[in-house]
Amino acid sequence: MQAYKDLSRVERAFRSMKTVDLEIRPIRHWSADRVRAHVFLCMLAYHVEWHLRQVLAPLLFHDTDLDAARAERSSPVAATEPSATARAKKATKRNANGDRINSFAGLIDHLGTMTQNIMRMPLAAKHPFTLLSKSTPLQEATFNLLGFDPRRVQ
Repeated sequence: MQAYKDLSRVERAFRSMKTVDLEIRPIRHWSADRVRAHVFLCMLAYHVEWHLRQVLAPLLFHDTDLDAARAERSSPVAATEPSATARAKKATKRNANGDRINSFAGLIDHLGTMTQNIMRMPLAAKHPFTLLSKSTPLQEATFNLLGFDPRRVQ
């Protein structure tokens, strides 16, 4: 039964790739190598998204106690009810640390508000420097979960 439920996740993943999450559009290819390359890139993009969702689950509406919720159900056929953690996240729109939570698309949009500006001073025009916008608390929490500092990734 779990394999059937996993199959539904695969179907949802393909739907996600073609619509709002990854926005991968059909591309008309005529050679077998290009079709394989297109499918490979689609799967690679979904693989990266899946890993991001796993790491960022505390900041998303995802149920982080799914295994415990599955263990509590009476039958493997029965639907898994959301855990108490997931219900609390949905009700308060905050996680256990008090961070605001979002949908995956909302979090990615929020991360997209960061800017990187190349600055030049009038007296030192030959020596430009990069200035990053100040991170919001949600962006800081995201970077902490991902394990990198945006100031060092340039």
